[in-house]
Amino acid sequence: MTNTFIATTLLWVFIYVYAILGSIDFGAGFWAMVFETRKKTKAGLLANRFLSPSWEVTNVFLVLLVISVFSFFPSAAYTLGTVLLIPGSLILIFLTLRSAFMVFSFTTESYRTTLKYISGISGLLVPALLVSVLPITSGGFIEIINGQEQLLLGKLFRSPSEYTYLAFGLSSQLFLSALFLSDYAREALEEAAYRTYRSLAIWLGPMTLAAAVLTVIFMEPEAQWLKVNIMEQRGWFSLSVAAFIIGYSALWWPAKQKTHSKGRPRIAVLGIVAQYGLATFAYASAHWPYIVYPMISIEESITNSPMLQALLISFIVGSLLLLPFFIYFWRLFMKDRSYLRQK
Repeated sequence: MTNTFIATTLLWVFIYVYAILGSIDFGAGFWAMVFETRKKTKAGLLANRFLSPSWEVTNVFLVLLVISVFSFFPSAAYTLGTVLLIPGSLILIFLTLRSAFMVFSFTTESYRTTLKYISGISGLLVPALLVSVLPITSGGFIEIINGQEQLLLGKLFRSPSEYTYLAFGLSSQLFLSALFLSDYAREALEEAAYRTYRSLAIWLGPMTLAAAVLTVIFMEPEAQWLKVNIMEQRGWFSLSVAAFIIGYSALWWPAKQKTHSKGRPRIAVLGIVAQYGLATFAYASAHWPYIVYPMISIEESITNSPMLQALLISFIVGSLLLLPFFIYFWRLFMKDRSYLRQK
């Protein structure tokens, strides 16, 4: 196992973790906005209760992801920073706006309604902008003019591939957040909210799977190399589908207690998270050895060997130190019954 392989694996691990946490975080903001005016259910209240302490942790993994790209693959970071200047700037603007309202909304009552709309709208726009990076790195949307890489925005907006990626990203976000919030509601003993989120997850699950299939079908001609590689990883994708079936079916399993509605949301969440992990591994393997096709490969863009070794030690040690604090945070805010069941 080479240092290059370890660095690439770390990068994809950060992508995977942020994709899961970010989907739940932004999706919770969207559901909090949707259920804001529905007084008959506590679905919006629970989404906002989860959102309150969690958004800071999600941003930690975004920072780790960006730093890992710039540290491990500096030349790739230069190209991505150049071609993603417009979408990257929009992401920063929306994240800054959302974070500012997150900080001040809990000190001034008048900002709270505005926060829910800002959080809900950014919960759709930020993931949409982030997922747009994937088709861009697959080829066909970057052109070198006078020695400078330029993003072909017109071609990107006309491409069906862009919109299938967007559909997959948005459906994944809403599905994962609804699924997680169903488990969160069950933990808080809010059965009405649980049934609401369970129903949403039931509808969104097949839509997400269909969007994933359409994403592969409608890839640009320049990305046929990726489609071929994805077909070679069909064993891992088959395991991913199997994990999806187990997780999705758990929504109909008998509950532990007779007073609860049907479904085992904790098993459903674990099964779907495992499914996304297997799919991410398969997609990362299919994308090897390119970061941006066809101009930047992993081997060409990796930093020098002494720096790489020092960075790997720093990232691995830092991640190991971060893990127990993340577990403690989870138990403090996501498992503490006095916090979950507060009036």
